[in-house]
Amino acid sequence: MKYAIELYYDKETEQKLFNLAKRVADEKLSTKFLEWKTRPHLTLACFNDVNEVKCIQQLKNFAQTHKPMPAYIGSIGMFNDTRTIFASPVMNDSMYQFQRELHKCLQDFDTTGWEWYCPNSWVPHCTLALTKEDDEEVFYKASDLILHEFRKISGKFVSVGLVKISFPVEKIYTIELNS
Repeated sequence: MKYAIELYYDKETEQKLFNLAKRVADEKLSTKFLEWKTRPHLTLACFNDVNEVKCIQQLKNFAQTHKPMPAYIGSIGMFNDTRTIFASPVMNDSMYQFQRELHKCLQDFDTTGWEWYCPNSWVPHCTLALTKEDDEEVFYKASDLILHEFRKISGKFVSVGLVKISFPVEKIYTIELNS
């Protein structure tokens, strides 16, 4: 089974991002992202398999030593090959350090094949629309809609969670960062 560690926003920021994703569905362009039933997030790491009990304990320890961080979402981006539309956080040293430390904490788990979520090749993004299974025109219409409605967002990253990558996503454990 495949797993991911996700970084979550404060409620207000999460709602603003969710509203953008919902607009794509409300306009009857694409509903795939909402069908995954996941929260707006940044994926920090993906693993081919984990010992859930051990991973949860390590996440608890990790969260206790890390504070919430500012989250500034400043732009919109796209992965053309998968026709994914996403919000991009403005990255800083503390976010990269946070992700590197998380990977070190969870180094016993297999990341083979998930290079885009490993330190030094991480592409942080918050998915808003998944249009690969839709007609190609949907990608352009959804992109246009999001580009017109997106406004820069300031908030915080406040928690991390372990999820099972299944359809829909299975939430296993979430913990607040140490305030």
